Amino acid sequence: MAKGFRISAATGIHKGDREYQQDQLALIGHPRIPGCVLGVIADGMGGRSGGRKASDQVMLTARQLFERYSPEQDDAAFLLRQMVREAHLVIKLTAISAEQEPHSTIAAFLINPGGDCHWVHAGDSRIYHFHGSQLVTRTLDHSLVQVLVSRGEITEEEARTHPQANIVVGCLGSEDEPPTDAHCISRLRPGDILLACSDGLWHYFTPEELGAALTSLAPREASEFLVEKARARAAGSGDNLSLIIVKLEPLADA
Repeated sequence: MAKGFRISAATGIHKGDREYQQDQLALIGHPRIPGCVLGVIADGMGGRSGGRKASDQVMLTARQLFERYSPEQDDAAFLLRQMVREAHLVIKLTAISAEQEPHSTIAAFLINPGGDCHWVHAGDSRIYHFHGSQLVTRTLDHSLVQVLVSRGEITEEEARTHPQANIVVGCLGSEDEPPTDAHCISRLRPGDILLACSDGLWHYFTPEELGAALTSLAPREASEFLVEKARARAAGSGDNLSLIIVKLEPLADA
């Protein structure tokens, strides 16, 4: 990892008020390369077996490809797009045995030892990049309401309570090829925070609320606080939720 900071991280997952858990997540260090980290969120859709099979396939594909990844030889953006494409194909194959058509979102980020960070997403699971409490950028959902927001027809606040807020227009396992929107942070800095999460979490918070919690609390405490607050705000109708928090903190002697 780049000199001058260390990574602290935490994950959180809860089935919400659903009968079963279709969200899956992974935060893993590379088996051979210190400072190389992959984070993946997958929100499965398609009945009890379909959605879980889909998110399981995202995790399996991501782990297998990451194990073979070499930062010195391979392109991180290409690897992440490959995760999307391969998981999409495998999910389509699982549809033969699933009780309903399986689909999944993906939001994945990869931090290289040199401090550069790459991400990719499809669907409405998000990745946020904060510096301190300030939002630098985030992914834009592949959803009906995001299309309406981008056209200027509704506001971000209206999108959160829109009756069609759960309609995803691009994901893994669908008939159409999934989107592979990618982003690169050329160099992470102390004070940077990454948050990857499913819509079961971000739906209940403004960026300002997320930034405040992530900055003021350690990753484990922030994870527990956000899960608890999302559950309270869901008021008995909450979706599965999952999150990964990664904070870059200055070294004490840096």
